[in-house]
Amino acid sequence: MDSVGIHARLKSLVADDIGDLVPIELKTGPRDPYVKVKSDRWHDVAKHLRDDAELRFDFLQCITAVDWPKKNIIEVVYHLWSYPLKHSFVVKAEVPRDNPVLPSVADLWGAADWNEREQFDLFGVGFSGHPDLRRILNPDDWPGWPMRKDYKEATAYRGMPTTRPSPLNLLVVYDKASPEAKNPKPPSAAASDEAQESSDE
Repeated sequence: MDSVGIHARLKSLVADDIGDLVPIELKTGPRDPYVKVKSDRWHDVAKHLRDDAELRFDFLQCITAVDWPKKNIIEVVYHLWSYPLKHSFVVKAEVPRDNPVLPSVADLWGAADWNEREQFDLFGVGFSGHPDLRRILNPDDWPGWPMRKDYKEATAYRGMPTTRPSPLNLLVVYDKASPEAKNPKPPSAAASDEAQESSDE
């Protein structure tokens, strides 16, 4: 079933809980049309997507998010795939940036467990009903949400600097340090020379 058919079937099941099908036109052609779902109705809509005999989206491929500071929303994006019926669909839900909460779908798709934790960690999106909602990439006490567009990283974390000098800048400094430093021997070669000198003695 194509996206138009999937949308029509879903519309017949959930009526006003979803919007119109939105096409995405790229230079290479149409790609991944999507539908927006009311955030508080997402779990019910997701259950239809998984369980309906004509849809059967048994696999949640991924969850991503997009931060829209000027609109004051975060858009959470779900990519679904049906192994039995070999079709795909994209669903988006919008939540306010100051209180970004969606129903968890970890009870419907096991893959949502870590995917939702990732969006919580990077964007600060909460998922009500998640069995273990905590950060997955950053430490639990990491300040802020790194993928938000207004994120400012602290200069230090627990006394450790969060920035490092560029390796390219280090090479430039090393190159100008002395004529001998321009063509240094690799560590393995230097070790071999020292071993040879010891054996000569």
